[in-house]
Amino acid sequence: MNQTILGSLTAFGATLVTYAFGGWSELLGFFLVAVAIDYVTGVAASLKEKSGLNSNIGFWGLAKKGLMLLIILLGHRMDMLIGGSVVMNAAIYFYLVNELISITENYGRLGLPLPEKIKEVITQLKNSKHDKN
Repeated sequence: MNQTILGSLTAFGATLVTYAFGGWSELLGFFLVAVAIDYVTGVAASLKEKSGLNSNIGFWGLAKKGLMLLIILLGHRMDMLIGGSVVMNAAIYFYLVNELISITENYGRLGLPLPEKIKEVITQLKNSKHDKN
């Protein structure tokens, strides 16, 4: 009976992923790995800085990541309407860049050395992001 339930849940999950994202692509897989690494490095940086873990901050961090997936899902559904794959991929690339910047920032917060050029690029990206808001 447990095998039947596990098989049914796996089939349901695969059906959900296929509907939501059109299947599993390397880009989507890379994005999800980056999301997980960002979350883990953020937790590690908070522990190292002794700022403690805050369940409210953690919840909103996960909520934001979930909302990113909803936008990517929306992009896929838009692509289905127009017959392409541009909107979903653009959304993934947009959020992927933000995740990679955040991972790099967390890396620096952990006290690991960062090349000066990477620090400059992150500062420029953060400043241009704040200027638009």
